[in-house]
Amino acid sequence: MHLAQANIGILHYPMDHPNTAEFADNLDSINALAEASPGFVWRMKEENGNNTGMKVSDNPLEILNISVWKDVVSLKHFAYKTEHVNFVRKRHKWFVPYPGPYFAMWWIPVGHLPTTEEALERLKILATEGEGVKAFTFRKVYEADQLFS
Repeated sequence: MHLAQANIGILHYPMDHPNTAEFADNLDSINALAEASPGFVWRMKEENGNNTGMKVSDNPLEILNISVWKDVVSLKHFAYKTEHVNFVRKRHKWFVPYPGPYFAMWWIPVGHLPTTEEALERLKILATEGEGVKAFTFRKVYEADQLFS
């Protein structure tokens, strides 16, 4: 099994706005850092190399990030032990408070690539059912073998 993750947010301003420039200007380097990180498997991206233009909802400022990792340890290391953590800390500068869970992880079969619909469903599960084997966060990690118990 591999670990899928999705995080969603609503920007204060469009990607080409000066107030979003720091975020936009660093997307390529943060994405490259993810791809070079131990345990990275895949990330959803458009032709421009990121996923900020994909339609998630009727709100054009809502963006979704989806990636796949070998395990929780690899994702957690990338998220909190690399330059990426500085962007996590600045999230409030670029994103409005999200009206529900904005991050979810879940286990997928090796080779499966999660879709936007699947990611949105896992975020919905987290919002309606709370953390469990179908969707969880770093607060309470569920292991892949728990899917079968």
